[in-house]
Amino acid sequence: MAAPTGRKTIKQERAERRAEKVQQYQREQAAKARRRRIGIISGAVGGAAVVALLVTFIATTSEPRQRPQDIAIEGLQEYPNLPATHVGPAPVDYAAEYGMTPPAGGNHFPAWLNCGVYSVPQPNENAVHSLEHGAVWVTYNPDSVSEEQLAELRRSIPELYTIISPFPDLETPFVASAWGAQITFEEPSDPRLGQFIDRFWKSADAPEPGASCSGAVEGLGRVAA
Repeated sequence: MAAPTGRKTIKQERAERRAEKVQQYQREQAAKARRRRIGIISGAVGGAAVVALLVTFIATTSEPRQRPQDIAIEGLQEYPNLPATHVGPAPVDYAAEYGMTPPAGGNHFPAWLNCGVYSVPQPNENAVHSLEHGAVWVTYNPDSVSEEQLAELRRSIPELYTIISPFPDLETPFVASAWGAQITFEEPSDPRLGQFIDRFWKSADAPEPGASCSGAVEGLGRVAA
């Protein structure tokens, strides 16, 4: 049934809350960048220059933010209309059934994977359940990614509602997956990773947005924060 005129639908309300969260995250990231840059420069220049730098950064980062759904990402692969049925105990062949490796949605196990950083591969079916809750899963090829790149990756994405884990035999160094969406990239510094986080992290378009990303399956090889 359509919402009465003048009233917002549940999806519209979720989208607005999602936009507010993304804007807050973007403001926090911009503030961190300003503090880092100012801290570096302040050791070499006088106070007046630091104040001028601060004014410049405030001016350049106070522009209106895009709505998440309007963010265009080069090379984005989307998988619409994915099922979200709980299955098991037999594993799901995501490559055969949905044409994607790693998976970015589809049928999955009833228990989700606790979000966090892992040093060993994780069960696809549990990780996909986390995507259903709005998490972003970044997988990497352990044979082509260095410890320095992993450290940069961890600095580049939020600590909450994200999973990082190795995925052997990936054709590219990194893959970022959200429910129904995926990109490949070579370096954590790729600006498309930030765009992907801005658009899909805790997205209202996930089947179960806002559901927990902890308190379920604690995978092997969990790395301390």
